[in-house]
Amino acid sequence: MSKNWKIFKDKRGCLAPINFCSLPFVPQRIFIVSEVPKDEVRGMHSHYKTQQVLTCLGGEILIILHDGFNEYKEVLKKNDYVFVDKLVWDSQVYLTGKDVLLSICSTKYDPNDYIKDFEEFIKIKQNIKE
Repeated sequence: MSKNWKIFKDKRGCLAPINFCSLPFVPQRIFIVSEVPKDEVRGMHSHYKTQQVLTCLGGEILIILHDGFNEYKEVLKKNDYVFVDKLVWDSQVYLTGKDVLLSICSTKYDPNDYIKDFEEFIKIKQNIKE
């Protein structure tokens, strides 16, 4: 389910361009998560509207996604990315203590867009399915 950004590498180093036109949404916000202690869990929420592309810029990050019915797990390594749709519960486990995550978001920050209780998230997903 994860993908790799196209990498251009030569003796001068690595270049990994992210063309916004290749994303499944128009980016409105970008943030970076770093300096997370080894084995710390972050995320643990869903969004009503926001879609995200999560990219590992360094280290290894276990991504756990739940669509309300099924769970998906994958370890992202440098330059791997995964799309997280709205109404998908996502968590990240930072595996090395030197991990860096880039999040590209489809919306501006809105605290009302967050679902922070997993049981509430499951109820919302079940109501949508009916």
